[in-house]
Amino acid sequence: MTAPDEWTLREEVTEYETSWYDGGYDLLEQPDGTEKRYYWADLPDAVIVVAKIDGTAVAALDGETTDKTEGEHLLFVEQYRPTIRETHLELPAGIVEDGESYTHAAARELEEETGFKPSSTALLQEYAVATGVLRHDRGIVFAEGLEPGERELDSNEFLEVMTVPVDEAIERARELPANDSTLSALLLAKEDGLL
Repeated sequence: MTAPDEWTLREEVTEYETSWYDGGYDLLEQPDGTEKRYYWADLPDAVIVVAKIDGTAVAALDGETTDKTEGEHLLFVEQYRPTIRETHLELPAGIVEDGESYTHAAARELEEETGFKPSSTALLQEYAVATGVLRHDRGIVFAEGLEPGERELDSNEFLEVMTVPVDEAIERARELPANDSTLSALLLAKEDGLL
């Protein structure tokens, strides 16, 4: 295995900057003495929220009282993703703003996207995403004790709030089109005994 000190950074070049992310490359001398460009996109940290909600709150959300509102559910949002031209069922998620912790960002994003605020949050995992091309970290946060709050969508968010029974969540998330952040978060929460 090669050590980081066997790689020499010759140049770091930012080729473009957007309001969403920056892109560029690093020119590196590799351990064998050759040079190569490694391209990257630098994105802000993000958070994915696994939010457990009880049947009473689900009934209030749905405006109905049926068997489907019994037991524990998870909050999801359904949204169209213009980049890939598909509508996805996803866990609530968003960007971590400057100075925010993952748990604070999770509580804020959950309320903004779904209209529910948690009484407790816990960071389950922080990890690097697509390390071959991205400079981007994510945190997975578990939230519970949800109460009604103020929904406040961003100008580019057109979301439908949905609930899924906890015991059906992974199966639903695996239905195509599926996405990495939702599947990763649900599997980790299940592994930690929270689902």
